Amino acid sequence: MASAESDREVSSAICSEFLRFSAKDTASAWLQASDLHKEVYQHLALYVPKIYCLGPNLNPSSEDLLVPLLLLAPLEWYLLGEEPALALARLENSSQPSQLCGHVFKVGEPTYSCRECAADPTCVLCMQCFLGSIHKEHRYRMTTSGGGGFCDCGDTEAWKKGPYCHKHQANSSDCSLQDPLAQLSEDMVARGYNIFSVVLKYAVDMLTWDKEDLLPPGLDPPDRGDTYYCMLFNDEVHTYEQVIYTLQKAVNCTQKEAVSFATTVDREGRKSVRFGDFQFCDQAKAVIVRNTSRQSRPLRVQVMHSSVVAHQCFALRTLTWLGHIIASSDGLRRLLCQVGLQNGPEGENSSLVDTLMLCDSKMWKGARNVYHQLLMNSLLMDLKYKKLFALQFAKNYRSLQTDFMDDDHERVVSVTSLSVQLFTVPTMARMLMVEENLMTTIIRTFVDHLRHRDLQGRFQFERYTALQAFKFRRVQSLIGDLKYVLITRPTEWSDQLREKFLEGLDSFLELLKCMQGMDPVVRQVGQHIEMEPEWEAAFTLQMKLTHIITLMQEWCSTDETVLIRAYQKCLTALSQCHGGFTDGKQPISLSLAGHMVDTIRYPVSQERVSIHLPVSRLLAGLHVLLSKTDLANRSPEQLPLSELSPPMLIEHPLRCLVLCAQVHAGMWRRNGFSLINQIYYYHNVKCRVEMFDKDIIMLQVGASMMDPNHFLMVLLSRFELFHIFSSADCRRRYRDANKDVVQQNNTLIEEMLHLIIMIVGERYVQGVGQVEASDDIRREIIHQLSIRPMAHSELVKALPENENKETGLERVIGSVALFKKPGVTGRGLYELRPESTKHFNLYFHHYSRADQSKAEEAQRKLRKQNGEDSALPPPCPPPLCPLLAGVVGLLQSDVLLAVVSAVLQWTTEPSGGHWTESMLQRVLHLVAMALLEEKQQLESSSGDDDITFTFNSKISRPGEAPSTSGSILALLESLQNAPHLEAHKDMIQWVLKMVFTIKTMREQHTASTSAVNACGSVEEAVGERDQAERKRKAEMARLRREKVMAQMCEMQKHFINENKELFQQSHEDLDPPAPEHSAPLAEDPEVLVCVGPRLPGPGPRRRQVVTCILCQEEEEVRAAGRAMVLAAFVQRSTVLSKNRTRSPPDPEHHDPLFMHPDLAFATHTASCGHIMHATCWQRYFEAVQAKEQRRQQRLRVHTSYDVENGEFLCPLCECLSNTVIPLLPHTHSGGAQGTIQPSLEAWIKSSCHQTASPAGPPSPVPDQSQQTQSGPPSAPPDQSQLTQSGPPSAPPDQSQLTQDVGASAPEGSSVDLPIAAAEGSSVDGPISLFSSSLQGMITTFGTATYKVGLKVHPNDQDPRVPVMSWASCAYTIQTIERLLTDEEKPLFGSLPCRQDDCLSSLARFGSACWTAAPQTTVQTHFTRLLSALVPGARATNTPCILDIDMFHLLVSSVFSYSSVHKLDQSERCSLGSAQLHLLHLATVAHLVQILITSVPDSSMDQEEVCASEEEEMTFHLYNDLRTRLDSALPEVSSGWQLWRCVQSGLLPFLRSAAIFFHHLNAVETPPELHVAGPDQWEALCSYLSLPSNLLQLYYRERSVMEALLQGWCSHPNLRQTLQGAAPLISFPRESNQLIDLPEDYSALINQASSFTCPRSGGDKSRAPTLCLVCGALLCSQSYCCQTEVEGHDVGACTAHTYSCGAGLGLFLRVRESQVLFLAGKTKGCFYPPPYLDDYGETDQGLRRGNPLRLCPERYRKIQKLWQQHSVTEEIGHAQEANQSLVGIDWQHL
Repeated sequence: MASAESDREVSSAICSEFLRFSAKDTASAWLQASDLHKEVYQHLALYVPKIYCLGPNLNPSSEDLLVPLLLLAPLEWYLLGEEPALALARLENSSQPSQLCGHVFKVGEPTYSCRECAADPTCVLCMQCFLGSIHKEHRYRMTTSGGGGFCDCGDTEAWKKGPYCHKHQANSSDCSLQDPLAQLSEDMVARGYNIFSVVLKYAVDMLTWDKEDLLPPGLDPPDRGDTYYCMLFNDEVHTYEQVIYTLQKAVNCTQKEAVSFATTVDREGRKSVRFGDFQFCDQAKAVIVRNTSRQSRPLRVQVMHSSVVAHQCFALRTLTWLGHIIASSDGLRRLLCQVGLQNGPEGENSSLVDTLMLCDSKMWKGARNVYHQLLMNSLLMDLKYKKLFALQFAKNYRSLQTDFMDDDHERVVSVTSLSVQLFTVPTMARMLMVEENLMTTIIRTFVDHLRHRDLQGRFQFERYTALQAFKFRRVQSLIGDLKYVLITRPTEWSDQLREKFLEGLDSFLELLKCMQGMDPVVRQVGQHIEMEPEWEAAFTLQMKLTHIITLMQEWCSTDETVLIRAYQKCLTALSQCHGGFTDGKQPISLSLAGHMVDTIRYPVSQERVSIHLPVSRLLAGLHVLLSKTDLANRSPEQLPLSELSPPMLIEHPLRCLVLCAQVHAGMWRRNGFSLINQIYYYHNVKCRVEMFDKDIIMLQVGASMMDPNHFLMVLLSRFELFHIFSSADCRRRYRDANKDVVQQNNTLIEEMLHLIIMIVGERYVQGVGQVEASDDIRREIIHQLSIRPMAHSELVKALPENENKETGLERVIGSVALFKKPGVTGRGLYELRPESTKHFNLYFHHYSRADQSKAEEAQRKLRKQNGEDSALPPPCPPPLCPLLAGVVGLLQSDVLLAVVSAVLQWTTEPSGGHWTESMLQRVLHLVAMALLEEKQQLESSSGDDDITFTFNSKISRPGEAPSTSGSILALLESLQNAPHLEAHKDMIQWVLKMVFTIKTMREQHTASTSAVNACGSVEEAVGERDQAERKRKAEMARLRREKVMAQMCEMQKHFINENKELFQQSHEDLDPPAPEHSAPLAEDPEVLVCVGPRLPGPGPRRRQVVTCILCQEEEEVRAAGRAMVLAAFVQRSTVLSKNRTRSPPDPEHHDPLFMHPDLAFATHTASCGHIMHATCWQRYFEAVQAKEQRRQQRLRVHTSYDVENGEFLCPLCECLSNTVIPLLPHTHSGGAQGTIQPSLEAWIKSSCHQTASPAGPPSPVPDQSQQTQSGPPSAPPDQSQLTQSGPPSAPPDQSQLTQDVGASAPEGSSVDLPIAAAEGSSVDGPISLFSSSLQGMITTFGTATYKVGLKVHPNDQDPRVPVMSWASCAYTIQTIERLLTDEEKPLFGSLPCRQDDCLSSLARFGSACWTAAPQTTVQTHFTRLLSALVPGARATNTPCILDIDMFHLLVSSVFSYSSVHKLDQSERCSLGSAQLHLLHLATVAHLVQILITSVPDSSMDQEEVCASEEEEMTFHLYNDLRTRLDSALPEVSSGWQLWRCVQSGLLPFLRSAAIFFHHLNAVETPPELHVAGPDQWEALCSYLSLPSNLLQLYYRERSVMEALLQGWCSHPNLRQTLQGAAPLISFPRESNQLIDLPEDYSALINQASSFTCPRSGGDKSRAPTLCLVCGALLCSQSYCCQTEVEGHDVGACTAHTYSCGAGLGLFLRVRESQVLFLAGKTKGCFYPPPYLDDYGETDQGLRRGNPLRLCPERYRKIQKLWQQHSVTEEIGHAQEANQSLVGIDWQHL
């Protein structure tokens, strides 16, 4: 209380001082002062503590008024010298508009980058600039901003073309040479310099101030009190939960307050959690530090004096004010830049901007964000000072990065994140490289932070602690900065740039040398490795450096001098790493095929091997560049080619590839998963460009420089296969070896042959083969699509990205593939063009083994479909570049011929285990490659050229290859007809044909034309022979199939003859019974009716036999039989709701008997249609319960079903269910012979008499015992008399109800309620119509509907139980009728079986559920329902006609009348007649509803001149209504309008009634209603026994109807409703649709980016989520917007579902482009969004960034799920299919 009084005293003092204060006078005094700094500081010292920090709230509400007038106004008057508003407007008008947009992005705002024109991916546009630019017609990428960057529109260096949008085009005149200060007067420049110096110095001093109790000199307050704040600061170490728990303990606050504190700390960076004296705050600090220091470093907490906090708050406000001031004038912006970058008295790097940057890590998040914003608005918007700031940033770079490594905040709020704004400008990046040696600085800073090395100086990540891993993740940002510097290649080189780049390359090579050979592995033998070694850090580093290495090579490629020197430096670095690779190794001499080579023995299976060889791979890349530029031929003297040692070059890449082969052979399985993962990433698309591909290139370089025989012998030695091929009798030794060794060696031989294929055949790299860059991409696409058709995203993932995140896919995809658009589901797919299959290579080097197998199968299948043979020969390769032309020599080397010959000899033995089909396949592929090479040389050579490639002649000469008696050609000819090589026959024949072709080509130079023709005839003969052989085999296969089929037919006939009786019995059982809801076919189709006394007779009884899905036993549905049930799901629904603002009803006092027409809350029932015995289902459900109870408590996570709420999965289809519907037999409702069919008036009187005296006339044999055997007593009256509109009222007695209904009962009627006859009564028949098991299931379903619909505990004695079942049946029918209408489907015949069965079961259950309730309860319900249709003088507890949904009333009345009818012991009236009368009454009442609420505009023209009978009747009835309602209805001049309105309004009611009575009475449907169409009124009325002119229902019984009409119109609530007391519901009710979404997804992102969290003081929502039902934007997945629902804290989306969707919700997470389904608190799933890109794919998470557009078909599918009430089912299926969804806390979304 005292503090509040002191606050008021201070506030009043400030107000009185405010009245005397003049900002203009204060500014004038400052102008006269000699020391401006002192005057301003005194002013701030006086007023700042009086405005800020007067209580627990740091920023009181008075701040918005007082700060501008008392603190900022004097500054503005001093600066501008006049009225600030006018002066700023004048400055803004006189300033030249900036050519730079400079719009700073908010969190989540959409950004656009042109894939064709952007200099790099960081160049982005805001939405306004993008829409006004040429780039919207290009290929662009759309992403959401993380906040902090700004629009690059107007920056000419950021765009290759189109740098300006339409808005900034006019501002693009070159004004950079003009000095903006020239636009300001000298006085303003002087004043601005002075005031900016003081204000900026004040702000910098306060934001970097580290004393908690003192202030800078000159700012000490006049009155210093003992008031302190306990300030809690943000970090990225502690979680929300830890902070919330700690605050609850430390400051004794509630959880909600703690959540609010934690949210503010996370958003702003700090928050005061306690206000008071020093000791009071210090206690809280001690508790916070103690509780958070146990597992990690404690939370940062400071106890700060209130004056210090006050000045810091105002310092932030001054920075915001400076940004506002400079926005109006470029001159003021230039002035502030000068002040900020001017060095202080301390000398260099002492400017205010330097101080801010160097103290960045000491500030809190809010302060950083504000000053970063000011830097971007000032220094980065002024091109001159942007360069000066960049120089200062580069000078401080090492210090800034070092601080960032120890900082506990993310990079996005660190000043180091500004590097992207500076280093991505090409001219600025090169300036910084030259002047500040930026490239070297970045690399050395990076290396300095990776201090862990082994004895050889290589990086060692094996024992990284958590802190070191954290720093390693942070140090990776330096690689990003280096990428920014190198991302744009220079077009012109200066000498200084060359020197600095090469100096940076030296530093980079030092980094690569530390990586060369790191993480070596040794094969584990005998025992499995105990602990998996660390490998991820090394590969993370490799992946981060991949683009850097590529960019380095691209820079080198632009200048020959740089390339030569870089090659020399890289070769030197490699020599330093591996120059002595032979030291200490055993030298050996190898001899094979007449050749000998000296090498070393290095068994990879026994020695250390490393996958990381970046220096070798960089040299391979540079060597390719030498080949590409042809420098080796033009300037060989400048290159150190003579210094190259080919064995050294190939040694380590070869070891790495041998390691991969041995891993595939299973030799390293004891080394665990770490090695398998390394091999995977070695070949993965993210790493392979600078790892696997470069190793292949290095082997190609070595092979081109070595003797091919020597190269292959070294290859055999490293693969440890030399002994196999060098032995004269290798097969015998091989056969005697261990089986595992044989298998390993076979795999190694396959891998070695595959490697040779890759070395010779992979030529699609510029510099290796004579190709273009697009050829490589085209080839990659062809081989990916050869596996199967793929979506665009799959292709993009399979292709390597360049530094701009581009793959080049779009440039070539059209030439090799066709695009197939998607349907409602699935994705668009690319399919390979038929003409591109000729480029398929089975041994494509980027295929995994699985990919190769799939591609081979797909291509063989395709060739078979095209009628071609199954051979898959290699495609014609492109020619090699001159520098690597020697690689071809491998194909005709003696060693390779020896290997080929040996493998072919092994294959001649079918049972030999020393060869595999894959081995033979690879050998044939190599032979085919050699033949194609020779063919190409022959085709490209002139007649005089001497062809050096003579593979054909070598394989034709016997004895050419060692240890062979015959030639390779002879072996192939002998193998082509070998039966065990049938699969390879086509390929062998292809090879033989190619041999003949080449032989023919060689003979062309010498032989005559006749010889050529002879060769041609030989080929034709060979072809004809092959074709004849194929035909013979096909004929044999056909005959074999026919024989087998004949045998099967004979066996089938024999079995049938032996089992004639069985088959005859089966046919009788299988005779299809009529559908359970169908009556016998009517003889006259014109008299088909579904209600009334003219219903068809019962006819012969049809057996309804069903099968239990659990026990598979058949059971007939009988009233006295075992109960059969349908699995069902009951849920609350608002799908048809017309009033979503209505709050959910109170479940304890809600009366559901009368449904309001707005259908705000209802209950829906659905079923999967699967039938079970009730006992089988009970056992199944008990087993599910027991299973859940057996699970340990810690494992009981949320599942897709909640057993405690009675949920289970259907045993067959796993559809979510929560109850069962009993299957009941059909009972006939038509007119029985001898029954009276009374008129409406007579029936009303009779019904009123029955409800007044339910037992009817006295029984001939009264039995007092009947009253004791009917079951439980009547329900409590306080529940049975509840009304929908209010609390329970006193129950009227039965005589009063009788008078209310129509006052027709005799005066002497008894008010006692006799109970139904006992089971043994011979007069009335038994009340227990069903067996005990069926009766139990009736109770079960009724109770379940009651429990779910009202959200209460089960209570089968509650009188509302039958009412909820009736309402659920009515609502389910209404939803299905709406669906059929919306989808333009016929009323009957179009529903799935499961919905048809569900409706039949619901209808029969509703007509029988009265047997499970006390008879008085059901009769009371009927009495109240009838009183709504037949109102009496005192019907005060009945709602008015406008507050009742007539179809619900009809269904409930029909169902409840069943009880009254059963008690009519004389059966004076048939049930069908009663149903018809109820239908007539409900129809007329609904017609009156429509006339009252849904009259159209009277200005509508009348189409017909002569009014029809219907129109005249409608017109008279409407005028009668107007008269009775005292002209409360509008005047209408035409009956035509009214009749059309009545027809359209009544149609949904009639359609629903037809569905209802069809399923209730099991009547056949007329064929007219089995087709969709508009003209069905006549058929519908006829089917319902109604006249087509429904007005006749009123005029035929006019005397009765006028009385009813008067009763309806005299209800007091009717006039109140018409006067606007409640919204009117017009008919027909339009179907609810999901909200309209914009076509372009970026519009949605833009809308969401401006959405602020409603509870966080204007902070942007992190996860804005759009409700697709009502369109509300919510702040999801955030502590700030959590609310309490039913005792639990839930997120905004979950809370919204309870008000909008009765617990079910459909949302679109805007920033993730993801649809969210929620059902309750524990169930949810993510669903594909309706937005697709141009390739027919969704982009969940916006990772690809392709433009997204709305797909109406997909959105309609989501809408249909919602309208069909299938969302919960979809969630259940999703959670069952993906168990990871179960672990998500859906309630917090």
